[in-house]
Amino acid sequence: MDKIRHVPSLQGLQALVEVADSGSFTQAAQTLCLTQSAVSRKIQQLESHFDVALFVRSSRSLRLTPEGEQVLASARNILEQLKTLEDRIAPQKRPFRIRMHVSLAVRWLLPKLSDFYRHHPEVSLAIETVATEVVEPASDSDAYILYLPEPSGAPDCLTLFEEALVPVCAPGLALASLEELARFALLHRSADKNDWKHWLAANGGKSLEDFRHIPFNLDELALDAAARGLGVAMTDMTLAGESIERGVLHIPFGQPLKTRGIYSLCLQPSAASHPACEFVMQWFAQQAS
Repeated sequence: MDKIRHVPSLQGLQALVEVADSGSFTQAAQTLCLTQSAVSRKIQQLESHFDVALFVRSSRSLRLTPEGEQVLASARNILEQLKTLEDRIAPQKRPFRIRMHVSLAVRWLLPKLSDFYRHHPEVSLAIETVATEVVEPASDSDAYILYLPEPSGAPDCLTLFEEALVPVCAPGLALASLEELARFALLHRSADKNDWKHWLAANGGKSLEDFRHIPFNLDELALDAAARGLGVAMTDMTLAGESIERGVLHIPFGQPLKTRGIYSLCLQPSAASHPACEFVMQWFAQQAS
C-alpha cells in the first residue's frame, strides 16, 4: 500500500501568499490577524515540508527564492480553486457581485439601489467600480456592465440603455444657442474628445479647434465641473438624467444624438449558480424597460 502523502498546511499557503504580496511578515500578520511569530512559524513549516528555503531574508529586504516562486504559484492556484469551489457550492453566503465603470455606478445605478433593496431585501449586491474606459470582467465577479459601440445579440447580455449624447451645463449659464457655445469651455469625459466631435459634426459641423477645452477622464468629473459653471459637458443623457431632474444641470439646446452605442449587463458563466441571479436579472430588465 502506498504511504499516505502529507500535504502542506492551507494556513501556511495563505501566509506565504500574504507575505509575498506585502513583502513583510508584520503586514501579513496584521492581515491574517496573527502574531508575526505565528506567521514565521507557518513559513518555516512550509520550508520544512518542501525541504527548501522559500525566502531570502536580509535586514532590509525579503525576496522569494526560485523554489519559493514555484510554491507561491501553486499556493495561489490552490486557494483560488478553493474559493471558486466554495462560491459554486454555497453561493448564498456571498453577495451577487457586479463590476462596472465608476461613473455608471454613481450616476445610474446608485439612485436606483433603494428600489432594488425594497423589492429584494434578502439579496445583497456587491458593486465593484473601475475607472478604466474598458470594463474587464474579473474572475470573482458574477456580472459586469460595459459600453459597446454597437448593439449585441449575445444571449447572456442585457441591453440597459442606448447612448444618447447631450450637452449639459449649469442652469445659470447664459447659453441659448450653438452660436454662443464658443464663449464657454467644452468639458470632456475622456481625453479623445470624440463625444463633442461627433455631436458638433451632427449639429452644424463646427471644428473642435474653434473652442477651449477642459478634459477629464470620468463622466463624474465632467458633470460636476459643468454643474459648477466651468463650461459645457457632453455626456450620455441617461447618466445625466438625475442631475437634470433635480435642476443641477440642464440641456441648453440641441437634440440628443443617438450613437448606436449601448450599455449592457453581461453575466459570467458561473453566475447562473447564484440563487439571486434570476432576481437581479429581472430587476435590471425592469430598469431597462
